[in-house]
Amino acid sequence: MNHNNMKALLTVLFILVLQFFSAQEENMVYSDGVFGFEENKTQKIFTDWTRVRQEPNVKSQVTDSLQTNQQVLILKKEEAILRLGERGANWYKVSYQKGDAVSEGYIWGGSLCVGYRNKNGYDFLFGLSKTIDRKSKEFNQVEKQNIAGVKVIEGNTVIDEVYFDTGRGEELSYATFTIESGHKLQNVELTLKAMVSGEACGIASYEQYILFKDKKLVALPQLTNVGDADVYYHTEQFIFPNDKGGIPDAFIFKMEEMEKDDKDREKKKHSSRTYLWNGSSYKLK
Repeated sequence: MNHNNMKALLTVLFILVLQFFSAQEENMVYSDGVFGFEENKTQKIFTDWTRVRQEPNVKSQVTDSLQTNQQVLILKKEEAILRLGERGANWYKVSYQKGDAVSEGYIWGGSLCVGYRNKNGYDFLFGLSKTIDRKSKEFNQVEKQNIAGVKVIEGNTVIDEVYFDTGRGEELSYATFTIESGHKLQNVELTLKAMVSGEACGIASYEQYILFKDKKLVALPQLTNVGDADVYYHTEQFIFPNDKGGIPDAFIFKMEEMEKDDKDREKKKHSSRTYLWNGSSYKLK
């Protein structure tokens, strides 16, 4: 075999090996960080009628179903991962109590709460409920979006729930769910803040504020923050009445952007708008 033929053969072999590994990579399933739950810790069910299975896979027999807010104990994180839409999560072996009976089984991690809180006799649950197709205004194409939700529960009854976008899988590395004060907004009992974020530069984080008043949840406009080292950033925040620069019966949206040009000069943009709060709803001033 002459040198050129050998070179051509090696090139073909190299391409085949590359294709094989890229196909393997495409077939690999990863779990999202927000669904990483610790063993020997309690968690709560987010998705109603969550199926409990005999083994950690979707073909296994269903042994039970669990309702929203059911507490479970994580016994073991299984190696097996299932990806549904843009959500990827491990299977977990759990134990739970119904009445006097304690049972065990396997549930998919995507059915569990990403975070939960209890305050003033209410349970607040934060989870990711589904993936939907949404048309991108920027690129005029259909993109997959994760939908998150927050539910408020009194006793065993869901009394209200709100839903909002949380981006794609790479934006689900970690999440937080916190309860803040009422921010001196009229009639607001407390403010919930749900956040999901990616770990890499250029991956957005989404912050969702939700006001809780008269047993109702009111979702505020979503805040997006993204940055790429010291080359670019885009930040959004709210100034509430109890914050420095806040005004009564309103919250102020503030955006700041910075981008460096070819000569490393910073170009900054600012914008702000005010939303009036009347004690039950908000509107742009």
